[in-house]
Amino acid sequence: MRTREFAGTQVGAIGLGCMGMSWAYGTSERDDTASAALIGEALDLGVTFLDTAQVYGDGDNEALVGRALGGRRDEAVLATKTGLVVEDRATLAMRRDGSPEHVKRSAEASLRRLGTDVIDLYYLHRVDPEVPLADTWGAMAELVAEGKVRHLGLSEVTVAQAAEAHAVHPVAAVQSELSLWTRDAMGATSSAVGTMPGERGGEGPGDVVGWCAANGAAFVPFSPLGRGFLTGAVTTADFEDDDFRGRNPRFQEEALKANLRIVDVVKAVAARHGATAAQVAIAWTLAQGDHVLPIPGTKKSAYLRDNAGAAGLDLTAADLAELDGVPAPVGERY
Repeated sequence: MRTREFAGTQVGAIGLGCMGMSWAYGTSERDDTASAALIGEALDLGVTFLDTAQVYGDGDNEALVGRALGGRRDEAVLATKTGLVVEDRATLAMRRDGSPEHVKRSAEASLRRLGTDVIDLYYLHRVDPEVPLADTWGAMAELVAEGKVRHLGLSEVTVAQAAEAHAVHPVAAVQSELSLWTRDAMGATSSAVGTMPGERGGEGPGDVVGWCAANGAAFVPFSPLGRGFLTGAVTTADFEDDDFRGRNPRFQEEALKANLRIVDVVKAVAARHGATAAQVAIAWTLAQGDHVLPIPGTKKSAYLRDNAGAAGLDLTAADLAELDGVPAPVGERY
């Protein structure tokens, strides 16, 4: 696989988001043994940038990733997150906690679950409006000084918040949603910056992708496949009760039907290249800059291999222009 640089280290250009193995997308297909094997397969393919979080399954996902890495820990660049706390696993309800005390406690718990002495990339999952960002970020910087964390990152922040944190301690990465139907982090108008399922509001984040390029940080798109929609595999609004897409405005029946116009464009570009829609959607994120490291998630080997193949797909200027012109999505992202 082609590689890209993260904080002086070469990693696979395509990473792996591990959340869906334990959280948010329905539990009927959850299989920790198979998911652990998939993580091993990912490393074999050169997919070395792995992403989890404390809140995914209330610790379950971190424990899974830790078991999966086993004796292969040194082959992965491992990212996890702090700042969110599960309140109700059944409804996926969460609250924010950016207190220095929580940051320190959760780091210790993450290290235990991951079975490692150091976290390569430790993100603030969401900014807590009740705690000054400088206080939260300062506590995270102390973890770097203590050798428990190598690099710090932010998730779903504005340019102003990234700059504020960067003035205290270098921001190595910003992770935000970015895909053909969610371009807020490129400076598009937003009504949902920094939100979570069930939340509303917020100003636009500004051009976070550009800020990262200018400040030596990686930009890490989550959901580059639009939660599976951009692959063309989601054509109805029939989801399991514990799959949060069933409550997502873009996946409601009428919105979903309208949004299939986006998929039609992606499929047309894919056909020209003999590629899949998923590969085109991921390749579009890669084309936004050499500092961009998408982390599509999956539980299945065939999809993992398909996603990894996007690293070798070079879209033309005409392809990118066509993809940039897809219809605006119907429905908010949350």
